[in-house]
Amino acid sequence: MLESLTDPRTIGPLLLTLKVLASAGGALLPCGVLLAWYLSGKPSPARTVVDFLVAVPLVFPPIATGFILLMLLGRNGPLAAVMPVDVVFAFPGLVLASMVSGLPLLVKPVEAALRNQGKRLSEVAAVLGKTPWQTFRLVLLPTVRRPVLAGWLLALCRSMGEVGVTLMLGGNIIGRTNTLSLEIYNCVFTGELDRAMALCAIIATISGGMLLTLKRLSAI
Repeated sequence: MLESLTDPRTIGPLLLTLKVLASAGGALLPCGVLLAWYLSGKPSPARTVVDFLVAVPLVFPPIATGFILLMLLGRNGPLAAVMPVDVVFAFPGLVLASMVSGLPLLVKPVEAALRNQGKRLSEVAAVLGKTPWQTFRLVLLPTVRRPVLAGWLLALCRSMGEVGVTLMLGGNIIGRTNTLSLEIYNCVFTGELDRAMALCAIIATISGGMLLTLKRLSAI
């Protein structure tokens, strides 16, 4: 087990996964909170569409979600021309896969918290002359900070274990896009069960730390 933990073939996917988590986590937090604020507003056709797109990864098979994104963002896809960087089979694809899989777990709790606590506070802030943006930034955001942190940690946990979307967008290229979760699959496929167990132990340690932090937040 110790030899497997120090194997360069283990260290590489670990560092890549941590890099993906850092990039996806930094983007998830503002995107998720702003989406939750938007979806907590008055119902409209546009909000219904956005809500559906955000929630799709919760009910749609990840491999199918990844395939659709691959068709949209691939070389001949309709969105490929507007992307500033290559997404498919590259690091940005891993980040996008992590964001897509984790986004609903951040948006939905924060949206619910804003609906439950935000209406009365928004009305009071409006009476005091605050703009909607000032109300969100100065009143609502501090009020829902614990749901935000809890949803963010859950999103990161989900992102780290993502396989289907990551496989489609990243391609599982050894040394380039093989994250910890994909490397477990590779190890099982090649019969390296000891290294697969070591990789599982790494993921369990990181996930356990996140869940312990989440439990402490819920107790505050």
